[in-house]
Amino acid sequence: MTRILKISMLFTAIFILFISPVYSQKYNENSLSNVPIRSLIFAPTAGTLPRGCFDVAVRVMPNGGILAATGIGLSNRFLVGMSYGAEGIIGEGEPIWNPRIEFDVKLRVIDEEYYMPAFTIGYNSQGYGPYCDSCERYAYKSKGFYVVASRSFHFYKSSIGGHAGINYSLEHQFDHDEDPSLFFGFDTRFNEKLSFLMEYDAALNDDRIPDYYGKGKGYLNVGVKWLFSDDLEMEIIFDNLMNNRAGVNSFGRGLRFTYLEFF
Repeated sequence: MTRILKISMLFTAIFILFISPVYSQKYNENSLSNVPIRSLIFAPTAGTLPRGCFDVAVRVMPNGGILAATGIGLSNRFLVGMSYGAEGIIGEGEPIWNPRIEFDVKLRVIDEEYYMPAFTIGYNSQGYGPYCDSCERYAYKSKGFYVVASRSFHFYKSSIGGHAGINYSLEHQFDHDEDPSLFFGFDTRFNEKLSFLMEYDAALNDDRIPDYYGKGKGYLNVGVKWLFSDDLEMEIIFDNLMNNRAGVNSFGRGLRFTYLEFF
């Protein structure tokens, strides 16, 4: 069943990226509904912020963790951002702060056309979950350097987008697993307010020591997003649905709030 799911998701992403026709969405309003999606759950997309726009995202994670991130559109193709957070902020124990501020840089090198997906190259040093000082990594490795393609199809007030990419994480000091990895997924908008997201990360760079982190099954994550207003959205996230992490017996549950502003 797991293999069938992986194959089905991969072929769906390929179909949307390279076969179906596309009608590109334009920036015609200062609203989140008209700004391309920049990430699925953890995986980046080819979307960037328009010039003169910034967003602030706050993610509430399991174990009382909070991660805050911001991104700025320096042009319609180029985005820079940073993030910082800690485990145990919500709770009674002492918070465990991440060791440093992490950075996100994205450059869209090819725009989406009628029969061509958008292509973006980037670097993101932000991983997710607890940070292990001795292992020099997050529970979910950061994407590191990546290339991603995105394709969207719009029909009336609904849309669907497919995303696929390859990445090379720099968090391999502990397990010496320097393999590149693959990720793909899709997002679908049912109307102007409600969206559903799904992604699969093969985690080929996190299966060498299964007793510590990845077990080799990859990470399947989903989310439901609600656009509360033109500049604020809320997302419910369910991650690790395939129980791929050692020592974890259930999937993760979290929230993400995103605020967008033009200047």
